[in-house]
Amino acid sequence: MEFKEVHKELVKFAKYVIQQSRSNLTRQKKNVTKDLYNSLSYKIIENKTSMQVLFFMEEYGDFVNSGVKGKSPSSLPQGAKNFGRQQAPYSIFKFGQMKSKGLRKAINKWVLRKPDLKGSVRGKDGKFISRKSLNYLITRSIYLSGIAPSFFFTTPFQRAIERLPDELLDQVVLDFDTYITDITEK
Repeated sequence: MEFKEVHKELVKFAKYVIQQSRSNLTRQKKNVTKDLYNSLSYKIIENKTSMQVLFFMEEYGDFVNSGVKGKSPSSLPQGAKNFGRQQAPYSIFKFGQMKSKGLRKAINKWVLRKPDLKGSVRGKDGKFISRKSLNYLITRSIYLSGIAPSFFFTTPFQRAIERLPDELLDQVVLDFDTYITDITEK
């Protein structure tokens, strides 16, 4: 396989991952602002001995993809939907102390952009819940039970790896082994 062919295959690989990731964001309704959707991109870096495919996305894309562990799901009220249920038990990300208002600000923006939430959420007494109260309830739920992983990027990436021609995959494995050997010898 020539270097040009490898480059073509890597471009196909990257385009497939981006296209499928964007489709997943839309299908899973995680595309409210389109910021993450529009930030998905790739770059192929070539040098004399190797080629790399780098993927880029908004920083919070990792949290959407891998999920975030909640602080303490059992601290939610007993009747809550996620009471005692960790949304992302295997995620490497977790919520720290709630000193930062980053989550609250993000939830407030999200609630404003969700047309189906405006003026439609009612409390137990049948009255509409204020946006401030709604923001608090959603933020508390997310903070305590976490964010479920979507794998919007991981799944297409794994599928794209499986679709690579065997010759290219063999070459990638060989290059990786050589790279690891070089690192361990230093």
